[in-house]
Amino acid sequence: MTVTRPTPDGSGPQPPARSAHPATQRWGDLDVVPTGPRVQVSARIARRLFTAAVNRLAVTVVITEADGRRTTLGKGGPVATVSRAEEFFARLGRDQLIGFGEAYLVGAWDAEDLGGFLTVLAEQMSDLVPRPLQKLRAVVAKRPPRAQVSSKKNSRDNIAHHYDLSNDLFELFLDESMSYSSALFDTDRLDRGDHHSATPPGAPTAEELHPAQVRKIERLLDATGVGEGSRVLEIGSGWGELAMRAAQRGADVLTITLSTEQQALARERIAAAGMSERARVELCDYRAVTGEFDAVVSVEMIEAVGHQYWTTYFQTIDKVLAPGGKVGIQAITMPHDRMLATRNTWTWIHKYIFPGGFLPSVEVIDEVTREQTSLRLTDRLSFGSHYAETLRLWDEAFLGDSEAVLALGFDDTFLRMWHFYLEYSRAGFASGYLDVNQVVLTRPEEQA
Repeated sequence: MTVTRPTPDGSGPQPPARSAHPATQRWGDLDVVPTGPRVQVSARIARRLFTAAVNRLAVTVVITEADGRRTTLGKGGPVATVSRAEEFFARLGRDQLIGFGEAYLVGAWDAEDLGGFLTVLAEQMSDLVPRPLQKLRAVVAKRPPRAQVSSKKNSRDNIAHHYDLSNDLFELFLDESMSYSSALFDTDRLDRGDHHSATPPGAPTAEELHPAQVRKIERLLDATGVGEGSRVLEIGSGWGELAMRAAQRGADVLTITLSTEQQALARERIAAAGMSERARVELCDYRAVTGEFDAVVSVEMIEAVGHQYWTTYFQTIDKVLAPGGKVGIQAITMPHDRMLATRNTWTWIHKYIFPGGFLPSVEVIDEVTREQTSLRLTDRLSFGSHYAETLRLWDEAFLGDSEAVLALGFDDTFLRMWHFYLEYSRAGFASGYLDVNQVVLTRPEEQA
């Protein structure tokens, strides 16, 4: 199999198509098609709701029935093809959005421009299901398993599920900094009154990704005043790039992670850079941190905390922050109303990618810190469109190295899963449904 990088418009090669029901390596009963009387009823309901929703959207969906009949839905736009209609609606009816994603994994539907198709859906996310029926969410939607709640007991397993997959895997599609979070490309800043936003970056090239990742890190270090002699706590080590850059400024850094794979490679990279005396990488839950720090920084780790523990997270930061210190957090955020509506919903992302995760809103970060800590949100930069382009570049690199992914022991289902994950995420940011923010928290009365 030869896979070349797709073009930015999504028209290039796709991950391998699934045959009717090929064997999977590690995916449980994924290839078992739902059946039974209840499934038949839910499938009929799902077909009606799906047809009504798609016919309002600027997409094209071609549905092929078992007898060969074809139906075309939508107002025209990015094309999706449903090749196994009965299975598609059975999965969608029984498991809603989880079923929608699983139907893609097994090849019941496909889309050449997957990101473009999903972006149209994401733009209408709050209205895809009729408003009166949304009141039934609590009855229909699955709740997260208790084993995935991000408690001290469960967090290590939740993190390992994703970040301990393989350092070699992440090296295939990340830039040389090994930054697995949104880059910040070189664009203008707009004053929005209560915050600033970065203007969209257009279609940056792969060569622009590394400087943009460095820009993101340096801006957060600048915003938190990290310099010579600063005592820095980083919550969520990644693979050590931020810790190294803080150490290069003369800071003393403690960076913590729950991923053994990340810890090993981060230590290796820090040692190779000659920074081991200034940057320590420890396996440690954020709730167990002690000491006092002039700056606390955390890049896209709050998403793994879980809404049940946001208060604990911010109170812990408040406890260890020295007088006059600053907190810098890069966070993926979602609209406040959607956060409230979905906080007890188990999603495809939870099941296959990030167990235990949940996205905050900017409002809830402000609310929790005001009500439960002495910290106050004093600066914010929004740059969600930059994440859409970061994800596009990651997915192009991932697909371009499909053979290398398979050589690591992953299978075709995994290729489709990660392509779907990256494009599903890109759609969230491209549509504006999701955002990413760098926020600075301080105790204003302590600032000179």
